[in-house]
Amino acid sequence: MHRCTVSLFTRTPLHVGCGSAVGVVDLPTLRERATGFPTLPGSALKGVLADLFLEGGRLSDEGLRLFGEQSRRGAALIGEARLAAFPVRSARQGFAWLVSPLTLGRLGVACPPVGEEETLAAPDLAADGQVVLEEYALARAGDVPQTVLEALRPLCDEPLWQETLPRRLAVVSDTLLQYFALNACEIAQHNRIDDETGTVEGGALFAQENVPSETLFVGAWMADAPDTLATLRARVAAEGGLLQVGADATTGLGWCHLTIREA
Repeated sequence: MHRCTVSLFTRTPLHVGCGSAVGVVDLPTLRERATGFPTLPGSALKGVLADLFLEGGRLSDEGLRLFGEQSRRGAALIGEARLAAFPVRSARQGFAWLVSPLTLGRLGVACPPVGEEETLAAPDLAADGQVVLEEYALARAGDVPQTVLEALRPLCDEPLWQETLPRRLAVVSDTLLQYFALNACEIAQHNRIDDETGTVEGGALFAQENVPSETLFVGAWMADAPDTLATLRARVAAEGGLLQVGADATTGLGWCHLTIREA
């Protein structure tokens, strides 16, 4: 089985929904059941990729080979993309990318344990020995290990990631990353418009949760033959390395930069 690692770097906020909810947020984003981390399911990514192979509103022969049809499975296996780095507001550098021992461990990267009230962070994020992230002031316990930086940097070739990761990266505890992933997403308020009058419908205000821009997800694609993955890579490259994932394409949500690497 041939495999490649795929990262999706959100250039705009992104919404892959899980349906309606009874809480404050009407349209929450899809999350992992155990961790609460946002996730991009393989089915959503497969649908987006399949759209690149449409001809006259139908899948081309190449598309059918890659993604299958009702009577047979496709040659490409598109896995879910899981959270790798999450951006939060910082008192220094504007924002910081947060990772934790759990997200690093999923990438096969070893990291020393981090206390609940401390962080391993770039010096540029600190002031007076503290790193302020959202409403939390954490003690800076040291630098991010060089092995962590060396493992994360090649995952994404987006210029912002490449150029600023060393001064924006912070390692926090799994508990704190879970808190931010659950509470630091964007909540956008919307009104539904009446098609006949062109005005707002009464009582049609709703809230939608979006994953913030500059979030990094990492997943895997697999296939029986290397030419299958090469075909996918070439088609993504033809789109400038950009894919629109999730809802609200017409309002600019969900644009992601893809980096595809041999596993």
